[in-house]
Amino acid sequence: MAVSKTKKSTTKTVKKKVSKKTTKKTAAKKPVKKTTKKISKKSVSKKTIKPQRTKVICISHKEDCDGISSAAIIRQAFGGDAILVDYPGQMEALNQVVLDEKLKSLFICDLGLSKKTQDEFIDILTTLRKNKVSVTYIDHHDIDPDVVKALNKIKVNVIHDINECTAVLAYTAFKSKLNDHASFVAACAAITDYMETRPIGSKLLQIYDRQFALISATVMTYNIVGHQKEPDYLQYLVEELADSKFPHDIPNTYEFAQIQVEKLSQMIAKVKMGLKTMSNLGHMEILDAGASGAVNFVMGLSGKNVGVAYKERVDHGIYAVSVRGSKDCKVHLGKIVNLLATSLGGSGGGHDKACGAVIPKPKIKKFITELNKKIK
Repeated sequence: MAVSKTKKSTTKTVKKKVSKKTTKKTAAKKPVKKTTKKISKKSVSKKTIKPQRTKVICISHKEDCDGISSAAIIRQAFGGDAILVDYPGQMEALNQVVLDEKLKSLFICDLGLSKKTQDEFIDILTTLRKNKVSVTYIDHHDIDPDVVKALNKIKVNVIHDINECTAVLAYTAFKSKLNDHASFVAACAAITDYMETRPIGSKLLQIYDRQFALISATVMTYNIVGHQKEPDYLQYLVEELADSKFPHDIPNTYEFAQIQVEKLSQMIAKVKMGLKTMSNLGHMEILDAGASGAVNFVMGLSGKNVGVAYKERVDHGIYAVSVRGSKDCKVHLGKIVNLLATSLGGSGGGHDKACGAVIPKPKIKKFITELNKKIK
């Protein structure tokens, strides 16, 4: 009997030891679970922190005085940085800034839309507005009314008037944030866009000596056109104009303008040699200069109401085209070029007497032929 009691007690002791071990294991697991919860809370809190939106960016046209002046006016009024692009580069710039989590305010100046790009343009601006980015679009090119409605719907601040240049529109909208010098910058832009006789542009020009404003605007234009391949210099011009500098205050601008004048004088002889005419227009391929600098010579020397100059951009497989109309031109060239360029796989548009296009290289002859038909 004594033996059986010992067995029972031994059994009880074993059971107790087992239960103790089990309890220890269970107890050891509990603090691990608590630690896991704390780590997960910390990781979630880190992910929810968003960068503060503080950046101001202006995307503006780099090829003429109106675009550069508009960027300078926005910089003086709001600060921030400028991204200077040509018409084909507009969508690429927008696709870059839409990813910037620090972007607070975006201004888009003097960059017209075409049938090819307008839908993508609206989509990108819709994304920006959903991200609480303030967007202001300032332009004077012909725009589809449906596009303006779509932009107003997503609460983009649209400042649009085909009767004044973009810099004048920007100056008028933000005058309270600008100094007196900004009116001169806007007046120069109006001159170079052939809009100095428009209601607001003409009033701004009256403030200054006409010849002083004309030569200043011309010098600015020659410096801008001559430095298209030097983005740092164009940025420098924006900064200097925003700091209330006159063109003659900016080093070497007059000297460089003289170089450009000499180049243009040589262009006259080249246009006389290479000019071709059709029933309603004159046209010419430009090989060693910008198309925009030659197009007025093409129009004038052809004796036609419309001139077309085009230069191949080998790196993109396209032709950059400039179109100009005389005072006797009865059609809206910007609207015609917009529709025609889009139908050929390119893009384009602009004013009634001055516009541009990007045309795929194989379609350039068809573009000129069809344009000639449409401007009768």
